[in-house]
Amino acid sequence: MAKKKSPARKATSAKKPALKGVAYRPTPDVIAQANLKSWETVARKANRDLEGFWEAEARELEWYKPWKKVLDSSKAPFYKWFTGSRVNIVHNAVDRHLNTHRKNKLALIWESEDGKEERSYSYYKLNREVSRMASIIKSMGVHKGDRVTIYMGRIPEAVFAMLACAKIGAVHSVVFGGFSVDALQGRIEDSESKLLITCDGSYQNGKRIELKQIADAALERCPSVQNVLVVQRTGHEVSMQPERDHWYHELLETPVAQERFPTEAMDAEDPLFILYTSGSTGRPKAIVHTHGGYMVGTYTTLKYVFDIKEEDRYWCAADPGWITGHSYIVYGPLLNGATSFLYEGGPAFPNPGRWWQLIERYGITILYTAPTAIRGLMRFGDDWPNQYDLSSLRLLGSVGEPINPEAWRWYFNVVGKKRCPIMDTWWQTETGMFMITPTPVVPLKPGSGAKPFFGQVAEILDEAGKPVKDGEEGYLVLTRPWPAMLRGIYGDPDRYVKQYWSTYPGKYMTGDSARRDKDGYYWIIGRVDDVIKVSGHRLGTAEVESALITHPAVAESAAIGLPHELKGQGIHCFVVLRQDAVASDALAEELRQHVAQHMGAIARPEDVRFTDKLPKTRSGKIMRRVLKARAQGLPEGDLSTLED
Repeated sequence: MAKKKSPARKATSAKKPALKGVAYRPTPDVIAQANLKSWETVARKANRDLEGFWEAEARELEWYKPWKKVLDSSKAPFYKWFTGSRVNIVHNAVDRHLNTHRKNKLALIWESEDGKEERSYSYYKLNREVSRMASIIKSMGVHKGDRVTIYMGRIPEAVFAMLACAKIGAVHSVVFGGFSVDALQGRIEDSESKLLITCDGSYQNGKRIELKQIADAALERCPSVQNVLVVQRTGHEVSMQPERDHWYHELLETPVAQERFPTEAMDAEDPLFILYTSGSTGRPKAIVHTHGGYMVGTYTTLKYVFDIKEEDRYWCAADPGWITGHSYIVYGPLLNGATSFLYEGGPAFPNPGRWWQLIERYGITILYTAPTAIRGLMRFGDDWPNQYDLSSLRLLGSVGEPINPEAWRWYFNVVGKKRCPIMDTWWQTETGMFMITPTPVVPLKPGSGAKPFFGQVAEILDEAGKPVKDGEEGYLVLTRPWPAMLRGIYGDPDRYVKQYWSTYPGKYMTGDSARRDKDGYYWIIGRVDDVIKVSGHRLGTAEVESALITHPAVAESAAIGLPHELKGQGIHCFVVLRQDAVASDALAEELRQHVAQHMGAIARPEDVRFTDKLPKTRSGKIMRRVLKARAQGLPEGDLSTLED
């Protein structure tokens, strides 16, 4: 006699496994509206066939010539994607939309910091502006493969400049407009840029930043630069060197500025840009990204993670000078035919309601920003966001560093009104695209980026390279290649291998520590090397220490990152003075300002402490972990290798 099925067992088997710590489960409305209904279905498909997944995504874009091979691993870790193909990222980001219904759709909306200026660009108008700038750049002798440094404020011309370089096959190197003379000079010198594009000045928190003045000082030591293209933003008087310096607005009135200009066909592996990111030792690393793979990676990740729709008003509140700006202000949104919003100013000027006012005014549907900004706005209370109509928002995002649960809940409850899923994304300058991230249909845990993106595999290893148990902290590594991965460090292939692929051969070392819970959710803890992440900006301890050493009173120095309520991490410095120098509060403040002058205000230390000696190994390496532990009153661990 056949047994009857147990109703209780049947009901239990239909349930999905319980997830601990979930603060948000996607509602039926969110799932119904999502372009991607099932995360698990796509994840299984991509995990089974990595190349097939990315090939299908690539086919949604246009190529001058198809690829012969999706992934070439023959010279790993120097991976190549879509080999043999011809493409240009600008063709897909701008040109192809001109033959569709998006021709007259808004591509970019911009508002000035003071709110007195607003500019908008359809895809048709954007193409015209990019063509005009591309033809001007080309007329200055810039050709395919030449490097161009871009040092500008947060204005539309910065976007035009990036796209114009890519359009003609030049390699852009964007330097954050808050960096100082030394930082700009070093990056121009390393890249051997032929052209510098800058502004007379920019605005930040009501102050004028003297970009042209800083650029002039940097160029005193940069013989490779032949021309400087200057965009007029502030209108104040600046020095213009005859024959070298050129006003952009004047050139726009000449025949050299062409409204129709051809887009150069590039090999998929031709470099698109280099972007400098701080390392734990030595000079900043020039990360190289290419046209083909980077294009497919940024297009796909933004499409799925932020569920891009035709009617969206998308705002990534980063700066174009960082990788977040490259991937998810400039290239990703344009590849998806989205409408992006770009704001010149910061989150709390002239008052803490500025962002919320902009969301209401422009009907922003997606806001993507850093935990630093969220924490900074959270301290002003709920009244500011509650004054404005934020009902247009449907998705929120977090980037740059782990978001603490308290800030996550405020962002979710107060800004998103408990209805907007938060896409907490983990990725790097080197990865070029989201690597650990949810999509809108994934249950969310505050502080966790959920799981690796489709087709990706992340492991957490101990020092011996063995996987740690769930819940334990270890080194985060990536085990499968991805299209938008860095193609190397500009001019230094040996450093690329040593930095990323030598610790665990065949696996990409992220430099972050993390843990995975029993549900497979990943929790990023922080950097394991000597990089300090201030407000989402990576700053090398070596750079800070080098700046301190240039002061005549300093003999030795060490910099560490300690937890900071708003910035995530703050820079704390320990200094050994020269024999004739006297420690004082005034000198400590002078050293803080000295670092800021050399590296920019973002690198100003929280404090400077004086000490007679620094903890070092017998080989002379400063043991910063000891300083960190001592500063926080934590156990200092094994001290057997200390010199003294």
